[in-house]
Parts: sequence; structure tokens; C-alpha cells
Amino acid sequence: MTNYARMYRWGITPWEGYGRAAAGSIATLLDQEEVERSRPLGRALDVGCGRGQYTPELARRGWEATGIDYVPAAIEAARSKDVDGVTYVVADATNLGGAGLGTFDFFFDVGCFQGFDANQRQAVGRGITAIANPGATLLMLAFGPTWFRALAGGVSQDEVRAAFPGWTLLAVDPAPTGGLGWPMNRTSPRWYRLRRS
Repeated sequence: MTNYARMYRWGITPWEGYGRAAAGSIATLLDQEEVERSRPLGRALDVGCGRGQYTPELARRGWEATGIDYVPAAIEAARSKDVDGVTYVVADATNLGGAGLGTFDFFFDVGCFQGFDANQRQAVGRGITAIANPGATLLMLAFGPTWFRALAGGVSQDEVRAAFPGWTLLAVDPAPTGGLGWPMNRTSPRWYRLRRS
């Protein structure tokens, strides 16, 4: 797994640059997610939220938003933004069932799942499933299994399916690579949308 604590310490946070560059396409995906829902939207979990780049946007859109990350400094930075309607928790994505978070209707993951090995991905899948309400959806950005996988992470569609048995894969769409920089812009990123059966 990527050592995110070290990357934050060194100021190497390419995922934050990507979030700014891809803001329009991410907004479109969140718009599509909300079209199928009635208000209130329900509870959303930003998995691997880092310093809270997306969690406030989920709250602004009407979700009861919680962001989790295992790096305490990232959560501290997210909390310092003091955004109403947002909760941040230091938690491990591979042990969500034991984090006491309650249940959720929507899960948002921008690059967290892809950094885990096979056993950890299974644990993430079990944890999300354990706290997912019936009909919950997961929107996840992940790099593909390119030869950069050892450096930047990545998963195949089959690996995503294997981690989420009991979920229906609704869509797999290419993600824009603008703002990623090399070598991430060579990793064939995909947006996965799944629904708990």
C-alpha cells in the first residue's frame, strides 16, 4: 500500500491536483448519482478522503457526509476547514465494519481501493458491504492494472468484481487523465459504479 503519511509529509499529493483538474467531470458523475434519488439523499462515505477535498462537496449537495482516512494528519487538516454538515474520522478502509460509522447509502472513493493488495481489497469490499444500506451505490475511481501498478496502484475489472460479491457492476467508464501527470496519466483510470443488490 502506498505510504500516504510519508507523501503528505513530503508534500507529494498528486490526487489533490487531479481533483482540481477533473472537478467538472466529477461533478457530472455526482449529478448523475443524485438524479436517481429522492431527497433527502441519505448518508455518504468518502473513503480515503485525505484532507477533505470531496467531502464538503458531498455535504453541499445534500448528503450527510463523512470522510475517513487512516492518516491522522490528513484528517486533522480536513477538520481544520470547519465545514458544516461534515464529519471526519480516522479509520482504516480495510476495517470499516469495526469503525462504528453506522450505515451509508453512497460510497465515494477516488483512488483509495486501487492501492491495496488482493487481501486488503477483499477486506475493503467486506467492510463497505457490511455498512451499506440495501440499494447503496459505490462510485470509485481506480487506475487500471498497467505496468505502472507497482508504483501507482491499479486494479482490473475482475478484481473489482471479486471484492464486491453481491454488488451489481452498473458502469465502467474511462476517466479523464488531465491533471494526473506522469506516470499516473498512463494508468488507464476508470470510474466504476456499483450497486448493492
